[in-house]
This record gives sequence, C-alpha cells and structure tokens, in this order.
Amino acid sequence: QVQVVESGGGLVQPGGSLRLSCAASTSRFNFYDIGWYRQAPGKQRELVAEITSGFNTNYADSVKGRFTISRDNAKNTVYLQMRNLEPEDTAVYSCHLQTLRFGYRLDYWGQGTQVTVSS
Repeated sequence: QVQVVESGGGLVQPGGSLRLSCAASTSRFNFYDIGWYRQAPGKQRELVAEITSGFNTNYADSVKGRFTISRDNAKNTVYLQMRNLEPEDTAVYSCHLQTLRFGYRLDYWGQGTQVTVSS
C-alpha cells in the first residue's frame, strides 16, 4: 500500500502564496501520473493541476498563470506552488497518484490539506 501525505496548507491572505507538498512511499514514484485536486464546502472535487510521469503538465483554467506543479522524483515528492491566491481557492487540497502496472490501474489518495484564503 502506498502512503500519500500532503503538507503545506494553512491560512493566507488574498494575494499571498503557499507551496503544497505531496510525498509518497513508493519505489516506483517516477512511473506515476500525479494530480492535485481540491474540494470546497458544498462543491464537487475538481482537478487543479496534474503532472505526468513524462513531466507533461495540465492546469484548470481558474489557476493557469497562478499555480505551478512540479515533481522531484529523487524525493518522491510533487509540489504545487500557489501564487496570488484568491478566496475562491479556499478548499481541501488532495494529491492523487495513478499508474498502470501489468494492465491494472493503481491509484492512491492522500488525506488532504486545508488551504484557507481570507483577510
């Protein structure tokens, strides 16, 4: 079982920045595509940003130009740098890993980290 742990959330003022980290306990980290999702109260979970095993990235329109996803395979960690935060970014942010192995899809979620943007 792969353990996924997010960190870096907190309370920040509008316009501020935070960097989230997602660490996973697997020797095959470099084979995983990884996404950051968020869920605000009363709303559906949405994909914020994703990075593939080949380092291709994709962003939700609402965060393009403000958020940057990156990965360090040597540290088994994915980062989400968030800048110019807005109150609408307030949510629980979760990390999701997925890969195919021997034709089977494997995926794992972290427990999430709270991000609150408020003055």
